Amino acid sequence: MKLLFDQNISHRITKLLEADFPACDQIRRLKLENRSDKEIWTFAGQNGYVIVTFDADFYEFSNLYGHPPKIVWLRFGNNTTTGIAKTLIEKKELINDFVKQDEFSCLELQ
Repeated sequence: MKLLFDQNISHRITKLLEADFPACDQIRRLKLENRSDKEIWTFAGQNGYVIVTFDADFYEFSNLYGHPPKIVWLRFGNNTTTGIAKTLIEKKELINDFVKQDEFSCLELQ
């Protein structure tokens, strides 16, 4: 599973998650940080990424366009990079199950 972290999540998270989510990347590392949300949405869909974000815009895109890409919408407010990584690791099985199913395009983590 390839996770793509939005620009509001530090690029340092990829190092913290490399054992559990080895194919993850971040907008800045891919030189997409000045792109529009729609361009990022398109890139993620074309390249097999699941977008991880705090941004409601991607949730709205998932309602309008469906998937791919799928969205993991972080709804727990400000948190440290380490805290975000810990939550994703704890929810790894749930995220894996979400990605495998075809019914839903957005998973909200609170």
